[in-house]
Amino acid sequence: MQFSEIKRILAEASAKAGISHYDVYYVKSNSVSAETFKDEISSFSSEISIGLCFRCLLDGRFGYASCEKITEEELGALVARAAENAAYIESDDEAILFEGSPSYRTVENQHLPMPSAAELRELALKLQKQTYAESEFVVDGTESSVGVSEISIDLCNSYGLSLHKEASVYSAVAAAVVKKEGESEDDYEYRLGKSLEDTCAISQKAVSGALAKLGAEELTSGNYPVIISGKQMAILLDTFSGVFSAKNVKLGLSLLAGKEGEKIASEKITLVDDPYSENLLAKSPFDAEGVSTETKTVIKDGVLQTLLYDLATAAAMGKKTTANASKAGYASAIVISPYYFGIEAGEASLDKLFAEAEGGVYITQLKGLHAGANAVTGDFSIESAGFLIENGKKGRPVKSFTIAGNFYDLLKDIENISDTVTVGVPGVFRAVGAPDVFLKNISIAGK
Repeated sequence: MQFSEIKRILAEASAKAGISHYDVYYVKSNSVSAETFKDEISSFSSEISIGLCFRCLLDGRFGYASCEKITEEELGALVARAAENAAYIESDDEAILFEGSPSYRTVENQHLPMPSAAELRELALKLQKQTYAESEFVVDGTESSVGVSEISIDLCNSYGLSLHKEASVYSAVAAAVVKKEGESEDDYEYRLGKSLEDTCAISQKAVSGALAKLGAEELTSGNYPVIISGKQMAILLDTFSGVFSAKNVKLGLSLLAGKEGEKIASEKITLVDDPYSENLLAKSPFDAEGVSTETKTVIKDGVLQTLLYDLATAAAMGKKTTANASKAGYASAIVISPYYFGIEAGEASLDKLFAEAEGGVYITQLKGLHAGANAVTGDFSIESAGFLIENGKKGRPVKSFTIAGNFYDLLKDIENISDTVTVGVPGVFRAVGAPDVFLKNISIAGK
């Protein structure tokens, strides 16, 4: 059923039910993937999913209902369920249905061709073969996968607003296991991209990463100067990105209440949220509430410029929405999240940071971060691995140590940042990026 027909059926059912104000969030996705083990395809999957959420405004409250079965009968029942659910919603937030922005930016997200099952299998096996060929020490346990995903999102409402965005992306994972003189290590590389061949060019990084860990020593406990790699800093920023949500501030789940306009980080730090960044695979001209998006500076030279808002939170706090309403899926509740959330690059080369951090540790792996991080207080205690910094260079590998600190303090304590940003935590409409960061003193628990 076409979305135009879905809109017509829901409009008629709403009118019959006496519902004047509503919106519809419709998601259609198609994904295909192939995975390997040894020199064979271990699994192949193909999935098409369709779902929508109907949200109606009754007596100042929103009622929600969602479905995956798109028939005229089910759509009619969906409207009735949403209206019934509105009576049970308890929320202090003002229910706001957005009429529409004056204009929306035009974006051209690339639509990629869907490869055949045979082509996908061939690429997965090619990636696996490339990974084994990188080193004689690559052993069984090494796995590779290749996939393609397409997603389209439609948002319409009773005010006549009708918005659409879509994107497609190729993905690949190379998970390498190496063994030398009885010692085994592993590493992986993950990439999203717009070309299958380019996406699959990740074997060398996965294998070299695993080989570099061989012979790792334990680290003696103490306080060390530390460089956190851009990839791991991006993961750390993503883990604590919720502290910049105005809704979390309002709920007491962030310590940034009343901090807008105040210095909360090192003057080296400028943090942006950009729905049109070139670091994104797909741009977002509107948020999950239909508000036109814009690029914003969240932190400038260490000073918090703005939190991230949706309509209800902005109204409650006397602010303007920053168009950061988001839905993890068609049936999900609206939350606040960024698009491309990135710390801007500095001017120092990585070699300069190594010179400044002599005798310290270059952290290239953070394990189980979500379990070891308190997203409210900012405290973290995380098992880590990396390399000693010796003679101004990356030296011997070290493992099995724990770094402890606080995210809010870490932002303030950053002494210098590199001139190169690494984009991690990739998604279709979302990504996080960061440069390598240097801190003079972090507590490390080792042997």
